[in-house]
Order: sequence, then structure tokens, then C-alpha cells
Amino acid sequence: MRQGSGAPGPGFGATIFALSSGQGRCGIAVIRTSGPSSGHALRSLTAPQDLPPARRACLRLLSDPCSQEPLDRALVLWFPGPQSFTGEDCVEFHVHGGPAVVSGVLQALGRVPGLRPAKAGEFTRRAFAHGKLSLTEVEGLADLIHAETEAQRRQALRQLDGELGQLCRDWAKTLTKALAHVEAYIDFAEDDNLEEDVLERADSQVRELEVALGAHLRDARRGQRLRSGAHVVVTGPPNAGKSSLVNLLSRKPVSIVSPEPGTTRDVLETPVDLAGFPALLSDTAGLREGMGPVEQEGVRRARKRLEQADLILAVLDASDLASPSSRNFLDTVVSPMGARSPNGNSQHLLLVLNKSDLLPQGGPDASPDLPPHLLLSCLTGEGLDGLLEALKKELAAVCGDPSTGSPLLTRARHQHHLQGCLDALGHYRQTKDVSLAAEALRVARGHLAHLTSGGGTEEILDIIFRDFCVGK
Repeated sequence: MRQGSGAPGPGFGATIFALSSGQGRCGIAVIRTSGPSSGHALRSLTAPQDLPPARRACLRLLSDPCSQEPLDRALVLWFPGPQSFTGEDCVEFHVHGGPAVVSGVLQALGRVPGLRPAKAGEFTRRAFAHGKLSLTEVEGLADLIHAETEAQRRQALRQLDGELGQLCRDWAKTLTKALAHVEAYIDFAEDDNLEEDVLERADSQVRELEVALGAHLRDARRGQRLRSGAHVVVTGPPNAGKSSLVNLLSRKPVSIVSPEPGTTRDVLETPVDLAGFPALLSDTAGLREGMGPVEQEGVRRARKRLEQADLILAVLDASDLASPSSRNFLDTVVSPMGARSPNGNSQHLLLVLNKSDLLPQGGPDASPDLPPHLLLSCLTGEGLDGLLEALKKELAAVCGDPSTGSPLLTRARHQHHLQGCLDALGHYRQTKDVSLAAEALRVARGHLAHLTSGGGTEEILDIIFRDFCVGK
């Protein structure tokens, strides 16, 4: 059994109930209960029949416990604790999904003594309190419920499966061994039976852990992008087809498209699924000088958004590469980006030559200073598959690939505790006092414990469980 918070939250003695499936008309709706009166609730609605065999679906007539009026014919499942999602006695009612049926069953449960409606996230919070889920697994479950892209789903499943929690527990074991060696030195330093290299072994374990923590912290920003979305900014000179590209990638008319230059005068944002990765796509004003004050404000905002971008889609008119606006854009935006040495924090850029349908058969005029690029026609869609494949590769670098490697840190809370652990290990290396070194290891281990169990801090737990809907 996994380690929970150590103490049930307020109101855990009550039995709760809620609709677990989505609201609205549907074929089947799932209503569930959790708590010591779950078995009594099931008997009350299915009387005179007794409880069905555990974890086996049975067809039962549901009736109002007060009026005995039939409510629905439903499948019921009985999950006696601790072999249940929450660790408590649980019941599931699989009823027909009409609003009147769902409302009738919920009202009937509300009339059973000892039952009350569940709060948002209360089922999952009980699972955490009873050691069924660690805190990182709870966060993975919340992310899975809110996942909108393939990459988010894969990452959430890995966290729900306990990969991040297991990694933290492995690190905690390493710290425990190092702490044991240091305390052995403190207690038995004058004992001839104590091995001479006991402190050296602790130092070696700490150094290895520092390397591992440092690598994960360097990747922390990628995990947070995967959860909340990468910032992708579409930029270029006027009339290059930026708004057309935004509409093509978002598959809806987000931006106004017009042959008149300067149509877009503000930053337009839309959340999109780009090649399976979450992104916030921004359409910006065309970069040019000498226009009116409104358009110049749009250009200023576009340049500011460029500074914040994780990935830049630089768009040029493939049939107008020799124009002053195109050459200036290549010199001031594209070339400086290509000259930067690649590292984990640098922005990524894709150069897209739009309007390829206007080019002659041989493609754009060959130019020795034209950077690597992709040809695209927003009008015909030709080249879109190649662009999506390139986006997938770039976004995997920006957000991390959830299918491979170590689990990503998707929340600021994860980063805070790992940084705290790393700082404590730094204090361990710097201190000359062995007792202070041992205390630094205890602090470091405490940060890892807080990451997986929350440390019993109710305010933190309230924030995490608030992300869940009622019934989960």
C-alpha cells in the first residue's frame, strides 16, 4: 500500500455520494458512494435483496427508500474496503443517463441516513488519505482528466502509474543510506569496527543524487510547458500569410484574412493541439516601420511576444523573398535566431515560406543566405504534413517527449521541492560540522517526502484537490 498523508481530512467519517460521469443526457450514468454506510445505502435502494458478490455487476431494481417508488433498473457493483478506489466501502450505480433518473437516484441517496453529497475531489482525497494514491499520482490523475492532447495524456498516465513518485522514493532511499552512514560516523567514530570510508560513501551518494536532481531541474520548464502549453508565435512581415497559417493550424477562423497589409493589429491567441502537443498559438501584427500609431502599437506587442515565445513560426511570402520587408525580416529576426548556440533555454524557430502555389515549377529562387525552410501553401494545404512533422519534432524538444526518458516535472510544486532538496545537499557539502551535515540530509529527505505526500499541509492539499470535479 502506498504512503498517504497520515491523517484523514475533515469529514472522512461520513459516507459521500455523487454523479461520477458527465452531466447531461447519456446512455449510462455512473453514481458512486464511499464510506461506512455504502453497504446500507445499497441495501436501502435495492431492498429486499442483500448485497451482491463483491466486484461483480448485478442487475437490480432501484427504489426510493421512503416511498418505495421504482426509480430505475440498474447495474450495481459493491466494492468492500480496503479493495476499492478510496480504500473505503464503495458502491457504483450504473443507471440510465436521463436527467430524471439521475436526479431521482441522487435524491434517494440523500434521504439515506449517514449520506451527504461529495465535495469536489473528495473521492480522490480519500484515496490519498488511505494510501491508495501518492500525491504525485493524484496530480497525474487530475492531469489525465484535463488532458486535451496525446502528449498530455501520455505524461499524465506515466505520473498516475507512479513513475515520478517511485523516482522520488528511490532518491529518498539514497538519502536514507547516506544519512545512516553519517549518523554511524557520529555515534561510532571511535569504534575500531567502523569502516574507514563511511563518510566517503555518503559523499559519493550525495554527489550522484545532486547530478540526477540537477538534470531534472534543468528539464522542469519542459514539463510545465507540456502541462499548460508551449507558446508558439507566428510572425513575419505584412501580407506573408500569418493569419492564414493560424487559421489553418487551429482549424477555425481565428484571424481576419485580407489582402490589405496590416489587418492584424493586436496579438490574437488561441489554444491548439499541434501534432499532439498543447500550444498557445499567437497571431501577431506584421513587422514593419513607419505606419500609424495603432499599427505601431501592434508591432510593439508583436516584438514583446516574440521575446516570450518558446517556438517561433517565421512566415515569409515565397514569391516575394527579394522585397525589402522580406530581406529585413530575415536579417533582423531569422538570422539572429540561427546564429545562437543551441541550448536547453534557447528559443526554437521554423522558417515557413508560404504561398508556394504562386511559385514556378522549380520552387523559390535559390539563395545562398536563405536558411533551412519549409514550403507551404495555406491556400491548397500543400506542405502542411511536412510542417506538422517539423512542429512535432520542435515541440518534443520544447515540451519533452512523454513517451521516453525520465518522468517530467509538470508543476511548480515539484520544482520547488526538488530545488529545496538540491539546496540542502549543497549545505551538506559546504559544512564542516558532521552534525550539521546530518541535519542537511534530513532537510533534503523532507523535501522529497513533501513532494509525494504533501507533508500534511492542508492548504497545499486543498489547492491540488480543487482541480477535480465533483464525483472524482
